[in-house]
Amino acid sequence: MKKITQDAGRKSLGEFAPEFARYNDDILFGENWNNHDIDHKTRCIITVVALMASGITDSSLKYHLENAKKAGVTKPEIAAVVTHVGFYAGWPKAWAVFNMAKDVWADESAETAKAAHENSMIFPIGAPNDGFKQYFSGKSYLAPVSKEQVGIFNVTFEPSCRNNWHIHHATKGGGQILICVAGRGYYQEWGKEAIAMKPGDVVNIPAGVKHWHGAAKNSWFSHLAIEVPGENGSNEWLEPVSEEEYNKLP
Repeated sequence: MKKITQDAGRKSLGEFAPEFARYNDDILFGENWNNHDIDHKTRCIITVVALMASGITDSSLKYHLENAKKAGVTKPEIAAVVTHVGFYAGWPKAWAVFNMAKDVWADESAETAKAAHENSMIFPIGAPNDGFKQYFSGKSYLAPVSKEQVGIFNVTFEPSCRNNWHIHHATKGGGQILICVAGRGYYQEWGKEAIAMKPGDVVNIPAGVKHWHGAAKNSWFSHLAIEVPGENGSNEWLEPVSEEEYNKLP
């Protein structure tokens, strides 16, 4: 994460209130915003919520909405945040924030959303996953993280993209581990309910289990795919996940 710097305090109040300017630029932004106990995206959301709850809807709110967008907060996410907080902080405040947020997210296109998603995680999205595109419904991307000792790949799915049902075979050991690093998605084993995945969630997939994984309808999704060492390993790609089955998911 790039170090956050700020000089607005000194530019606006450097002569009139130099201590306040120093606290703003060096302490609030220089130290607090660069503290990694809370990830940057979460800190941006908390700040928007605090300003909304306080009824502050001036240029500072717009700055922090723009900051949240740059940190990877998507249009559906900010809409859900403001709606939720509106129940507790007040409906008129939610209206005021939405009127500003609509302008901030007005130009969000697929490429903008992709860039915001990539900015929200430490791993790159990588190149289009063309070598396996026949096994995916939608567009995916692949970024090798490690090819030595154990294969680790960051796999990114655009909204609604998922891979086909498939099985990792091995006569001994094998299988796969998934670690969600950004966005929201699903993992499902044959005959079981789908499991929602969010950053930090881990799924262990034994060899021989039929399954699929992919993004939610309105969210990009990235996970690390870790190849578990095994003997005589292979992948068996099967049928796509049906639209009817996928559309049942929230």
